[in-house]
Amino acid sequence: MFRKYLILFIIFVFITGVLSGCNNSDVLLAEQQILRYNLGTEPETLDSAKAKGNIEFNVLINLFEGLIRLDATGNPQPAAAESWDIEDNGKKYIFHLRDTKWSNGDPVTAYDFEYSWKRVLNPDTASGYAYQLFYIKNAAAYNSRDSNTSSDTVGVKALDEKTLEVTLEAPTAYFLTLLASPVYYPVHKPTVEEQGDKYGAQAEGFVSNGPFKIVSWRHQEKIELAKNENYWDSEQVKLSRLVFLMIDNPSTELAAFETGQIEFGDNPPYPEIERLKQQNKAKIASDFSNYFFMFNVKKPPLNDPRVRKALNLAIDRKALVENVLKAGQVPALAFVPYGLKDLKGEDFRATGADYFKDADFEKARELLSEAGYPDGKGFPEIQILTNNNGNNKPIAEAVQQMWSKNLNIKVKIKVQEWMVYLESLFTGDYQTSGIMWSPDYLDPMTFLDIFVTGGGNNVTFWGNKDYDNLIETAKKTSDLEKRFELMHDAEEILMEEMPVSPIFFNADPYMLKPYVKDVILNPMGWRDFKNCWIEKH
Repeated sequence: MFRKYLILFIIFVFITGVLSGCNNSDVLLAEQQILRYNLGTEPETLDSAKAKGNIEFNVLINLFEGLIRLDATGNPQPAAAESWDIEDNGKKYIFHLRDTKWSNGDPVTAYDFEYSWKRVLNPDTASGYAYQLFYIKNAAAYNSRDSNTSSDTVGVKALDEKTLEVTLEAPTAYFLTLLASPVYYPVHKPTVEEQGDKYGAQAEGFVSNGPFKIVSWRHQEKIELAKNENYWDSEQVKLSRLVFLMIDNPSTELAAFETGQIEFGDNPPYPEIERLKQQNKAKIASDFSNYFFMFNVKKPPLNDPRVRKALNLAIDRKALVENVLKAGQVPALAFVPYGLKDLKGEDFRATGADYFKDADFEKARELLSEAGYPDGKGFPEIQILTNNNGNNKPIAEAVQQMWSKNLNIKVKIKVQEWMVYLESLFTGDYQTSGIMWSPDYLDPMTFLDIFVTGGGNNVTFWGNKDYDNLIETAKKTSDLEKRFELMHDAEEILMEEMPVSPIFFNADPYMLKPYVKDVILNPMGWRDFKNCWIEKH
């Protein structure tokens, strides 16, 4: 028996060695390990406490590393934390940090994580994603300036340099996955305090702890990263340079890809996708994102639910995905997309309802008439706000035509640069706007808790006490089956009052050179280049 197993072991070692060599051995590596990826536009900030979207996240996940890192399927893997213990029926986590360093050589400690998380929660930081930390004990109260709480009462504490204790308000099944989100990243306290308001806006003096470090930032042009020699797992990092370009026009991006100026682009022009797929230049990644229109409910006539419902029903989603998008997107007749599982492993969307009929023009005109605008008469001109990144404008144009044709109303489009666009959304300087929302973790809650009253990312300014209570109860209940029922109930309220109009569940077309290997494209839409390498070609 021993001899038999010894032979099997030798065979296994040989096969493993061959497969490893085929993956990224020195024999296959190109001499220049440089990847140029089109980010699409200028990031608003590289301060992980204040970043709002995947434009920022796709830079941050390559500069930083949290306690956890996600694999290609979105499952949590040990990162800055090499192990952890879960106690008190899931309410307490003890993380054991490995020996890691900042890019300037300073040690990364548990105290860095405690400082960073409490900085996010500090209301003076004004982090739009602070609510993602509200699972931590007393975090929400501290963030709301509750006089009975302080940073010391928040349930995160460094027990020593290598041990972080985290106490939750209630057991949270997806807490580990949450920890991979940029809002949970550590930041280098001396750098943050030295740079103040300039932190996250410049390459000079920027310190990170991930696979790469920033070496230059030419605003509106490119950000260049280099391999971080102080990264704990630097032997696995093959790229010497990672360049993020800022080409906001899909046709220009395509030209750059086809002429070899970039190796990776996320925004192939919609009319070209079929051709690019046939030529094996474009592929479709798994994506659990949704695209929806937001209504600023403070702006008349959008303060009337009947108007919002009329606009929602006047959109022909099937025509949009088949004639404009052409990349396998699915018409959305509810808010939470497919791909997120409930307790029994069933798809949350499949077990939920469709809340309206696609392209129900007759009902749309009826609702608009009930709201006081028969055949669109007297309806004020409304504006669709969009941004100049990627393929957003063609979607806005299609919806503009549908609303004009089906409701007999006047609609105009306003296009803004990404950072200006974000400011318009968060200050409420818009009427309606289409936006893609990617999950921060693989649970329906990542879509539903956006819209609690006063939520950091709730730029519809809608609120509903019953909705808030359902979300709060779902987050705190220990009855996991009941939790999913509560989320379905919350989604029903959201679709009844319609502060948002779901348009489509996304498919993720991208262009990638065949010699670029091992990019992690996870379902959140994040691009992780830690293990990426360039094959000889």
